[in-house]
Amino acid sequence: MQQPKVVIIGGDAAGMSAASKIRRSNPEQPIIVFEKSAFTSYSACGIPYLISGKVDDYHELIVRSPEEFREKYNIDVRIKHKVIAVDTQNNRVQVEFENETFFESYDQLLIATGGKAFCPDVPNAAAKGIFGVSTLRSGIRVDEFITENKPKNAVIVGGGYIGVEMAEALLILGLKVTLINRSDEIMNTLDPDMAAIVRKAIQNLGVTVYLKESLTGFIADHGKVTAVQTSLRQIPADIVILGMGTRPNTDFLTDSGIELSEKGAVVVDKYQKTNVSNVWAAGDCAQTFHLVSKKPFYIALGTVANKTGLVAGTNIAGGSLNFPGVVGTAVTKICSYEVARTGLQKKEIDKLGIKAISTLITAKSRASYYPDAKEIHVKLYADPKTAKILGAQIIGEEGASKRIDVLAAALSQEMTLQQIIDLDLSYAPPFSPVWDPVQTAARKLFSDCKKSAT
Repeated sequence: MQQPKVVIIGGDAAGMSAASKIRRSNPEQPIIVFEKSAFTSYSACGIPYLISGKVDDYHELIVRSPEEFREKYNIDVRIKHKVIAVDTQNNRVQVEFENETFFESYDQLLIATGGKAFCPDVPNAAAKGIFGVSTLRSGIRVDEFITENKPKNAVIVGGGYIGVEMAEALLILGLKVTLINRSDEIMNTLDPDMAAIVRKAIQNLGVTVYLKESLTGFIADHGKVTAVQTSLRQIPADIVILGMGTRPNTDFLTDSGIELSEKGAVVVDKYQKTNVSNVWAAGDCAQTFHLVSKKPFYIALGTVANKTGLVAGTNIAGGSLNFPGVVGTAVTKICSYEVARTGLQKKEIDKLGIKAISTLITAKSRASYYPDAKEIHVKLYADPKTAKILGAQIIGEEGASKRIDVLAAALSQEMTLQQIIDLDLSYAPPFSPVWDPVQTAARKLFSDCKKSAT
């Protein structure tokens, strides 16, 4: 009896996590992976470090090559194959390869096409020297462009994670860097007061930042970008990086009958199954669930992609595993600062109509008498009635990145501020004050909760 055929669209984190799990569960299961680029299973998060030179070669970002998947794991990975349509009525996908198209049938289908950099429809958006940075191929193109063209003026459009990480990378290379952002502050995943700390840090390094300015177009000469036009000014540019966020890469699903969210993410249940019985989705193209807001949520992170890919692969292989959701934890390094967040921020709390209270404390990352102790800023939100934590943001020159994990765990378990205060956290002068900043902030906010109740 012939085994059911699994087709996977997308060969990065989610797709290859699923493929590997299916193969471990069934050594004989036919698995075909269509990947539009030449690469599989790589770290897109490492692209800014490749461009800055902290990573010497792009091969270091590749976990497993297509050849390794084919030869060692018997997974039929077909690179440079782009799926352009899904026909759920006839259980087949339409594939483009070397300017020709063909159909491939499937018994089970996993959509793992990831996300794509967003660029609005403005004049000269296709000019040479303008780059979205969301795939390894795009990162290599940026690296090659810098090597070949020796640009001097860089403009970053958008102040999210990619925008600020790329600003730092280009500064390291000696470029003059300008960042424009249409909002009142950069990093809209942080509250404005916390984002301002990050902005001042990159400004102190030499990045020119323009806030409340929208991209209106690009100026090009002979097809090559020479300037960025905003709502207020024209900025010289030899290279432009688009850092306006990531969108689900799902345009090819428009007429498939597969349900998409308002933002274009594939709607899935906790098993990563779509509304079509034999179709699944995972990774940056799929919607997830926020454990704090109790609402559908979209987040593009490698951690989530790998986990949801594992869940999808387990269930496609006949197992039963669910992905409970996320709390929105993210961390990055910008200049000398570690920037971390989890749970809900103020604008999300306000949108949900929750009457929350917050506190912001500044403490030391180590015992104050220990050499090189740094300032660390901890902001917490809680429900004053239940004293349950709702969200957290931490910024500091050391210690923020892993402290946020304590609060992510607390959010996942719906812990109260008192329970956070009672945690038996480790202590030694080189690592923390006797009261860790996380618990100091929790004590302050818990006191405020009690006051608000009287």
